[in-house]
Amino acid sequence: MGHFDYQALNEIIIKNKYPIPRIDDLFDQLGDARYFTKLDLRSGHYQVRIVEGDEPKTACMTRYGAYEFLVMPFGLTNAPATFCTLMNKVLAPFLDRFVVVYHDDIVIYSKTLGEHVRHLREVFRTLKENQLYVKKESAPSHKKRCHS
Repeated sequence: MGHFDYQALNEIIIKNKYPIPRIDDLFDQLGDARYFTKLDLRSGHYQVRIVEGDEPKTACMTRYGAYEFLVMPFGLTNAPATFCTLMNKVLAPFLDRFVVVYHDDIVIYSKTLGEHVRHLREVFRTLKENQLYVKKESAPSHKKRCHS
């Protein structure tokens, strides 16, 4: 897909002031966990549906005609904040317990292997229920913390 200039639309959009989390604060949550799995969502922003009726706002002209996005294009001002809001809403029951979310990356952390398997099942079930998909190459690979 080509690059579209949303500069005019971005100028009139009401900005979503969602704060991007500080990565060091997120790592502090890992505590004494020993098992970790990092999941990367497939085409993160493109999994967010444009609000019905707002599609004409994303219209673009190509040599083949006019097109409207049905999912959120990356160039919109609020795309990252909207996606972060979605991820935190979907995974809210797990945040600060065994999940950390940073943009389209999800880290599941656990103290034991058995607990980790249960956490993975819960996260995968929740992602599936919300029609969010993980990149095949990122799932699942758990790592045990390395000590120096």
